[in-house]
Amino acid sequence: MTLITAKGLCKDYGSTRALNNIDLILSGDGNIALVGPNGAGKTTLFSILCGYLTPSSGSIEILGHKPGSAALHGKLSALPQDAQLDPGFAIGTQLKHLCALQGFRGKAALEETKRVLALVNLSDSIKRRPNELSHGMHKRLTIAQALIGAPELILLDEPTAGLDPVNAREIRQLISDLSEQCQFVISSHNLEELEKLCSQVLYIEQGRLTQQLTSDDREHNGFLGLTLTSPLEEGHGLDQLYGVLGLSVKSKLQLQFRYDIKNHPDFDLSLLHALKAKDIGYRQLSLGRSLEERLFD
Repeated sequence: MTLITAKGLCKDYGSTRALNNIDLILSGDGNIALVGPNGAGKTTLFSILCGYLTPSSGSIEILGHKPGSAALHGKLSALPQDAQLDPGFAIGTQLKHLCALQGFRGKAALEETKRVLALVNLSDSIKRRPNELSHGMHKRLTIAQALIGAPELILLDEPTAGLDPVNAREIRQLISDLSEQCQFVISSHNLEELEKLCSQVLYIEQGRLTQQLTSDDREHNGFLGLTLTSPLEEGHGLDQLYGVLGLSVKSKLQLQFRYDIKNHPDFDLSLLHALKAKDIGYRQLSLGRSLEERLFD
């Protein structure tokens, strides 16, 4: 299934070009990360996908339809970073109203409200007001709002921004669990988070799509990362192991090996034996390169 297609997509604000000739084809396999510096055009692209803005030139389709099309009603939803519900009304009352706007009537609106609250583990909060919830619970509530009608695609803008580590982890787990029912396009600056949640990555810079990565090109072959428990002493000799083509010191505790995978496919085992023999402690051994390394190295 083709999820999103764009051809020659441009968006101008006066003399400023926010999106510049973007071409892409995204399949319906896995969540999609949208990455780029502030002002790169991510929010503009989100707004076009939602139908809030129209392109200056070029074309774009979602699930085979133009953004804003009636055919996308109930199939696409979006959650801005700072989405809020009215603090003066009960959560259930507000969600039932939003369900009615999606076409649910009477008892069906109540059942849909209960369904989405259950999905985000907030069933007991149906009679509470939004301002009675913690920040993390409120984020889950806004995600519940985006789940009304069981859309096929949900756009999330910085879903864990401003959350403490515990609540951020809960939101990541929630998105991971919900990914079995729908797909997400997630805009975030947290690359480690995106690497856990997404199988496709789009990198936008100055309005251009400069990189498009998938889980199939994570470059496991020939790269191995090592996290130590303490800095290496001089003369460690790890760079002299058979098969090593290069050793990069990322930090005092972070090393990255580039090795000859064709002739030394079991280099990871050789490295483990060497670490034991040299009494070098380590916390983690990881194949491939991180998303940050693939984007910026």
